[in-house]
Amino acid sequence: MGTVFSFDLRDAPTRAVRHALDEAVTWLHRVDEVFSTYRPGSQISRLARGEIALADCDREVTEVLGLCESAERLTDGWFSPTPGGRLDPTGLVKGWAIERASEILERAGARNTCINGGGDIQLRGECAPGVPWRIGIAHPLLPGQLSTVVVGRDLAVATSGTAERGPHILNPRTGRPAESGLLSITLVGRHLTDIDVCATAGFAMGPSAREWIESLPGVEAFAVTSGDRAWWTEGFPGVVGPSSSGTWPG
Repeated sequence: MGTVFSFDLRDAPTRAVRHALDEAVTWLHRVDEVFSTYRPGSQISRLARGEIALADCDREVTEVLGLCESAERLTDGWFSPTPGGRLDPTGLVKGWAIERASEILERAGARNTCINGGGDIQLRGECAPGVPWRIGIAHPLLPGQLSTVVVGRDLAVATSGTAERGPHILNPRTGRPAESGLLSITLVGRHLTDIDVCATAGFAMGPSAREWIESLPGVEAFAVTSGDRAWWTEGFPGVVGPSSSGTWPG
């Protein structure tokens, strides 16, 4: 998927958990083979070119495209699997794939896990008995520094921005790179499939993202703007500063 994945398992490495870890890694490779828009022979690439029909694809393709339709409605079109007129559901696929990998581990008895795919993270349980996970969020302007730290248990964390890959997020209404006034936006919730999509949509929305996110149940956000200022929603489960007013100055 063009990024690095890591697994952090804090439970005893039983045979079942080791087998599940292998299964989860195999699953992520399979998702890449099916959905990669960089592989000319992937099912999603062939479907986009009209070489095959949806009925010819694996059932996961139908599932993902159905989730994309739901996400497009939820975001009022700010997330779209066809920005610029080309089929590309990868804005949903990575979060969906990571969440499914996390479920594979949980079914095997791994209750305290962290799966990180390029900064999009599904957390289960805690990092140690009585100790919540702490996830650093990179500052989009200051390499090696953090803009905030997310603290909690059983969370999904997704960040969208331009720091790592440049202006790769498109405004689905214009087909051009989003000029949103945001440098990065981090969303926190329970399910990475949903959170990843909403982070992408929120970045494209720009100034209206905060009000929209505050209308979503169980979702919180932290954003850094192009003026090196920041805002966050009231329930954001992070360590932020220097004030507690919901904004900090550049």
